[in-house]
Amino acid sequence: MTRIGGDVVVETLRALGADTVFGLPGQHALGLFEALRRAEDLRVVSSRVENNLAFAADGHARARLAADPHGPVPVTPMIVSTGPGALLTLASLQESRAASVPVLGISSQVPVAGLGGGRHGYLHELPDQQASFRDIVKSVHVVRSISQIPTALREAWESAATAPYGPVWVEVPQDVLLAPANLPQLTSVTAAPAPLEPLPELVAAAAKLLAAAKNPVILAGGGALRSGAQDELRLLAETLRAPVVSTFGGKGVFAWDHELSAQSWMEDWHTTEFLSAADVLLVLGSGLGELSSNYREFAPRGQVVQVEADLGKLESNYPALALHADVRHTLRALLGQLAPRTPDGRAEAAVKDLLARVESRLDSQPLALERKLIGDLRAALPEGTQTFWDMTIAAYWAWSVWNPDGAPIHTAQGAGGLGYGLPGALGAAAAGVRTLAVSGDGGAMYGLAELATAVQHQLDVTWLVVDDGGYGILREYLTGAFGQTTATELPRPDFAALAESFGIPARKTTVDTVRADLADALRTPGPSVVVLPALLKMFAPTHLEHS
Repeated sequence: MTRIGGDVVVETLRALGADTVFGLPGQHALGLFEALRRAEDLRVVSSRVENNLAFAADGHARARLAADPHGPVPVTPMIVSTGPGALLTLASLQESRAASVPVLGISSQVPVAGLGGGRHGYLHELPDQQASFRDIVKSVHVVRSISQIPTALREAWESAATAPYGPVWVEVPQDVLLAPANLPQLTSVTAAPAPLEPLPELVAAAAKLLAAAKNPVILAGGGALRSGAQDELRLLAETLRAPVVSTFGGKGVFAWDHELSAQSWMEDWHTTEFLSAADVLLVLGSGLGELSSNYREFAPRGQVVQVEADLGKLESNYPALALHADVRHTLRALLGQLAPRTPDGRAEAAVKDLLARVESRLDSQPLALERKLIGDLRAALPEGTQTFWDMTIAAYWAWSVWNPDGAPIHTAQGAGGLGYGLPGALGAAAAGVRTLAVSGDGGAMYGLAELATAVQHQLDVTWLVVDDGGYGILREYLTGAFGQTTATELPRPDFAALAESFGIPARKTTVDTVRADLADALRTPGPSVVVLPALLKMFAPTHLEHS
């Protein structure tokens, strides 16, 4: 067989470490998919819609990061076709960028002669396709000859795998993919992401502040989780006797039931005050954005020390002693300069008091149904199940209350787009992980086509659809703001019957039986669906009380 440019792409991906590719064919990408057919040791996972394909690649990378936080960065390739196919991935790639997920997007392109806005009338031709991606992904790489493929893919891979991780984009024209390859077969392409080490002078300054602090507190964000800093964070917290609050994106980086864990009630005023009162607040891998600052109500009264791999987030919201560095490397450096404190019980007592005040506030509201539901969902999961949540009221509860130890949580709160739950879980299942997807009925409609994907690849995913007849959280927002709602009430299918039409075991459940039904579904090999008709409510917001 004649080797073509598509083979060079696939050979390079294998040499870089890829074992799974998410792909959806298209006319300009035929050379890539012929090469994938020939590659017996590279698994291809398909999808029905490109945005779901990109969500699946995102979920695959997150699941592998969670399963092995200290292993090689799991860059996940995704292949789509030109124009409409490529553009449909944009919203999903925005989520990957916001959540620092290493996805390698590869798109075909019109022939080389059509690059640069020549307006030759090629199918799917855009004046400048890469411009659509430039401000969403970390980097864009355009290939114009077969000889450029290995280097372009290596540079893209390194970009995706360098802290902060993120999606990247590579475009290869149709004629390059189909042209005969005069390069020898490639097996030695490697990527070496440069570690992002902190400056020693700044580490020394941060260590001096922390050593002198009387009431240090740590806020651990998604950057701490992505860096695999679990062990170093525990050691630092115990060295300083410092409570640890996790942001929604940082859930899982610190043990939920540790005596210093103040958990992740970021939208609770008691937690906001707890962070504000620290004389030194060590912020790890968070830009202190809207959700992590209780909608800008957080107002630190002490010194903030911020460690962040994303340069643009340093001091973007609050003044700080700022260290542009990977969290794990920084914590290792700090541990070398800090002496352990003698435990006196004050930090543990402060954490216990904070969590009691949060509990008391919840007890004062009629939220028994919601609290029981989240508890039942968590109790139904076998150890090691990874969970993927759409933008739905159950997920907003899970952001705060979910115990991620043994059941990692992945959500779309980075960019906040609908439709993440099912395709993200399918991508994780393709990595060999048992997964639970949770969607509302509104978000579920975005991913219904992927039930076919679940069956095609026999992926171990249980999909819980909480059906409240509309966009539940938007219903709350509109009613709260204007006294009435518009465009939130939705006709929808019989989700259980629809799943069964794909040959997927499905059942309807109730709030009283969901724990047992979900546990049974999770024991079922392959895909399964559980539908829960329920009208959930959110806990009262606290930022409005203090605005």
